[in-house]
Amino acid sequence: MMGQQFKAEQGKKLFVHHMKDVEEGQTVEFENVLLLDNDGAVTVGTPTISGAKVVCEVLQPLVKGDKVIVFKMKRRKDSRKKRGHRSQFTQVEIKSIIG
Repeated sequence: MMGQQFKAEQGKKLFVHHMKDVEEGQTVEFENVLLLDNDGAVTVGTPTISGAKVVCEVLQPLVKGDKVIVFKMKRRKDSRKKRGHRSQFTQVEIKSIIG
């Protein structure tokens, strides 16, 4: 599933979309790698690089993002809607990049 792209570096901590059925300390692998840079040797996938993957460790399975307020109003119509949401994320730390 391709939803969002991240720049992954070893040791970096990322907030990715919430992943169900993961626990703290669990290892997760992402296999859809689009571009790989090994000290200047750049490999571009068409569309992905076969055999490349990013190995991550789950730090926090559920992190709630900041509150987002969605307010819609039409002037002079007595029409207002106020909705809001908090996005859910999973925090992961990148352990290694295999390619």
